[in-house]
Amino acid sequence: MPTEHLIEATYLIATALFILSLKWLGSPTTARRGVFAGEIGMLLAVGGTLMYQGIVEYKWIAIALVLGSIIGVPLGKVAMTAVPQRTALSHAFGALCVTLVGTAEYYLRAPDVPPFMMGVLSMEVILGSLTFTGSLMAAGKLQEILPQRPITYKGQNVVNLGLLALAVVVAAALVRHPEKMQLFPVIVGIPLVFGVMMIIPIGGADMPTVISLLNSYAGLSAAAMGFVLQSKLLIIAGALDGASGFILSVNMSKAMNRSFTNVLFGAFGQEQASGAALGSEQARSVRSATPEEAAAILAAANKVVIVPGYGMAVAQAQHKVRELYDALTKRGIDVRFGIHPVAGRMPGHMNVLLAEADIPYDKLLDMDEINGEFPQTDVALIIGANDVTNPAARSDHASPIFGMPILDVDKARTVMVIKRSMGAGFAGIENPLYYLDKTLMLFGDAKNFAGAIVRELAGGRE
Repeated sequence: MPTEHLIEATYLIATALFILSLKWLGSPTTARRGVFAGEIGMLLAVGGTLMYQGIVEYKWIAIALVLGSIIGVPLGKVAMTAVPQRTALSHAFGALCVTLVGTAEYYLRAPDVPPFMMGVLSMEVILGSLTFTGSLMAAGKLQEILPQRPITYKGQNVVNLGLLALAVVVAAALVRHPEKMQLFPVIVGIPLVFGVMMIIPIGGADMPTVISLLNSYAGLSAAAMGFVLQSKLLIIAGALDGASGFILSVNMSKAMNRSFTNVLFGAFGQEQASGAALGSEQARSVRSATPEEAAAILAAANKVVIVPGYGMAVAQAQHKVRELYDALTKRGIDVRFGIHPVAGRMPGHMNVLLAEADIPYDKLLDMDEINGEFPQTDVALIIGANDVTNPAARSDHASPIFGMPILDVDKARTVMVIKRSMGAGFAGIENPLYYLDKTLMLFGDAKNFAGAIVRELAGGRE
């Protein structure tokens, strides 16, 4: 088989594996298979590219592979709580690659760049540049190196959109006059600034949606690079990445009952009090409980729903939660898990954590599946979740999360909340759930408190 035919066959198999990978990643039971298929597909894609006869020198490719491995291996060994920022860094690296390749291609081809090619190349560089700095900013916010709360100023949206519009105008000028090489740095530099300005007014609560949106931008820029390099595989892989990231962003926005414009320009997450809180007394009391009291209530229950949140991830409490699940099921108690679509810092964060602890997949129910069961639930145990359980989303028109679908934990007979303090969640508002007569606050680290409950349950059986 001629080399070019072998390359095309390799690319075809890689494309099929990328498509199957996306399909299999849609279900927890096939997710491992999806990851494996994606890895094999990428290996074949790289291998096929290395067979290309136009490669002049393999030495620099080998050096780049070694350097990339030296950087990539340590980055892959991160705690589960750091996966979101690790993902954002991956987007940044990919976007930087696209921007550098686009820049090199322009200066190699200029001034004789056809209009269509110049248009695609401009799109590649603009999307790559803004995704690079935007992803770095998102990673900084997720790592809490940068402020979690939105940073805003008057006229910010006008300034940001004006920057992006200016980059597009300059790109249009380059399409007409590609020989004006002095304009090219502008369509690189302005989007780099725009990427920073785009993320500054977005709060930590919206980072999951932002990450998936940046993933979409990275995919679209890679697809544009495919047109520039005349690579069908890059076009397909980039389009798959861009489309899947966009669909995921839409679904997450729907889960929060918010629009893209509100996510990107709404400065969601500033510290504030909801309307209900403003109209209430300044001091309200809460009821707290000890591990012994919590264990006694759980032991007397017939049905328990555990609702995990980012606090569980931070405390790395998933394995203690598995022990709690085992202790309760041994007593004949029906235990299930209610997962909100935007719980945690990235899509599927809670599912991955609980799957890591070997909790059965059929016990992990999404919001639509579990909400109808809360009225028949004896105990709703919330572990580090805040905004996704806030009943103000249903009743308080002045609340910034009003209209967001939530887990109906307040309909359970008893609510218990493991939380370090009464601090506000990412949305920056109080949760009236904590002040209900049926609610017990279990103050402390999620891992330690869950472990203490497990020990009490074990002692009660002896």
